[in-house]
Amino acid sequence: MPKAAGDAKLLIQSLGKAYVATPTNLKIIDLYVVFAMASALVQVVYMGIVGSFPFNSFLSGVLSCIGTAVLAVCLRIQVNKDNKEFKDLAPERAFADFVLCNLVLHLVIMNFLG
Repeated sequence: MPKAAGDAKLLIQSLGKAYVATPTNLKIIDLYVVFAMASALVQVVYMGIVGSFPFNSFLSGVLSCIGTAVLAVCLRIQVNKDNKEFKDLAPERAFADFVLCNLVLHLVIMNFLG
């Protein structure tokens, strides 16, 4: 086995062991981010197969998924207890910011649809 493949396998194993210690609320946010990115990927594949006739709809769907994923990553950073930058920020405030930003994002997306 090449050294690079062995190093990659060791890296994945160590990341898996470290991820087990991650709190459940962060794992739920991670799952939401994966779902949002998978939804964007499905839309891109669909556009590649079927076509992009209403291009505004395609762009709105993909940008909505990507924007939601970015906002969820920001929420994850703010809610993480190990992050010292946001130690004074209450998790409820971070979630309220997440909801408000999602509302603004989706209002812009709806406006872009026409």
